[in-house]
Amino acid sequence: MIKAEIIADSKNEYGQRLTTFVLTFPRIVLAEFNTHRMLSKNSASSRAIPFKKMVEMVETNPFIPIRWMKDHKGMQGTEYFTEQKEIDDLIKDWLTARDIARLQAYKLSDSGLTKQICNRLLEPFMWHTVIVTGSEWENFFALRAHEAAEIHIQDLAYKMLEAYNNSTPKQLYAGDWHVPFGDKFDTKKILNLRPIDDILVWGDMALTQWTQVQVVKIATARCARVSYLNFEGKDDYEADIKLHDMLLSSGHMSPFEHCAKAMSDEEFELWTNGKLHIDGIYPGRVLHNDGYTEGWCGNFRGFIQYRKMLNGENKIDNRVNK
Repeated sequence: MIKAEIIADSKNEYGQRLTTFVLTFPRIVLAEFNTHRMLSKNSASSRAIPFKKMVEMVETNPFIPIRWMKDHKGMQGTEYFTEQKEIDDLIKDWLTARDIARLQAYKLSDSGLTKQICNRLLEPFMWHTVIVTGSEWENFFALRAHEAAEIHIQDLAYKMLEAYNNSTPKQLYAGDWHVPFGDKFDTKKILNLRPIDDILVWGDMALTQWTQVQVVKIATARCARVSYLNFEGKDDYEADIKLHDMLLSSGHMSPFEHCAKAMSDEEFELWTNGKLHIDGIYPGRVLHNDGYTEGWCGNFRGFIQYRKMLNGENKIDNRVNK
């Protein structure tokens, strides 16, 4: 069940590569995975998934450790149970723990407690889905595709490394977009969403640009839908665009980090240390000067995150003492 699938892989004119994975791995290693801050992530949410769906998942397809390490000092063990009877007994005890957790979760749910709490009891037995995008993967692979890593995240990292090395990134040029799920969208169906009056006014070129905007919105919504595990559902593009607009208005910005535009020469020089440096246009930002690392937008290099194109992408709270 530990899986790694590349759903978008792009390379810009400078050789920087941006890659998006859909991953499935045990929920128990999510905290370790989330320590890698150079990666943009959206993942399934125990707060969002209905309780009955969570129970069904741990009943029909529970996470069971792939190997059974013997007790040891420190973090890194080397000995494993190998006798089949011992392994069978361990699996039986593990599933008994699952059954007890499920029973107690049902009791709490029947008492009227929110799924946000009941679902937590089931997490040790859950598989987890994550959409993750990044241009900087070497540190992750060096640490996790390594014999000293925890065995489940190690297995995941080796599968990701294999997929990464076997994938040929799509060549993008300045202004081209990296769009997760984008190759699955029906652009003709998207075009039908535009009012006829707009088509007559703006013409073919603007229509192409309008379609690109909608594709980015739809992909952003799909990345957000991983919270509910329905990111590859039916193609209801209007619902996707509506979700995009709701996320934007409410300030939930992490799904806006996966789509990104390949930088031009000028943009590569102006985006330094993760921020755009143009004097007099963006208040509070400074003119580019020597010593900055060029081509960085947020945690991506060579690509401008969709999130960074939006005003107010980082919310301000006046309750915080300056």
